[in-house]
Amino acid sequence: MQNCLKLAASLSIVLLPGFLLVSSCNSKSEQSDQSKNISEMRSMEDEDLAKRGMYLVTFGGCNDCHSPKNFGPEGVTFDSSRLLSGHPATDNLPPFDPAALKPGNYILFSPGLTAAIGPWGISYPANLTPDSATGIGAWDADIFIKTLRSGKHLGQADGRPIMPPMPWESVRNLNDDDLKAVFTYLRSLPPINNRVPNYKNPEEAIALTKK
Repeated sequence: MQNCLKLAASLSIVLLPGFLLVSSCNSKSEQSDQSKNISEMRSMEDEDLAKRGMYLVTFGGCNDCHSPKNFGPEGVTFDSSRLLSGHPATDNLPPFDPAALKPGNYILFSPGLTAAIGPWGISYPANLTPDSATGIGAWDADIFIKTLRSGKHLGQADGRPIMPPMPWESVRNLNDDDLKAVFTYLRSLPPINNRVPNYKNPEEAIALTKK
């Protein structure tokens, strides 16, 4: 009897580490599967959000100002290779009449419709692609939402106002889910390195006409 007990004890000492190892491996495998499933679910959620965001961006006419254009016999089309990358850094504005900077006169658009001139000065639609240096790659959803809700650059209280023709007063009325969807779509775009010129106030704009 004692020999049997000793044998059982010996077997338990030998088998227990193996059992623990198998249990540990199974546990790690289950955790890995769970993490994979969560990652796939998040990916599916992001895909659905991006589709919703693309719908909102397209319907909202964001490409009208933020995307460079191609001009041909059939009219104007958006340059799909530079979608939502903002006013091209290499496109200099042609000479313009400074009278456009005075209230009551016509508002001007650049030849590519990616810059606007009016009493506020000269505004250049931003690069909305996820390029970290020249686009919104360093932004998060909170900054994006605060920017559109407040009409201030980077959503900061002391930030520069967002200038016309950006219709932020209308866009701000989208709910958080829709704004997150727009942001998710923008983050899904190919990053395009394009440093859009800085906004010019009326005095700076007038100075350009004298060069």
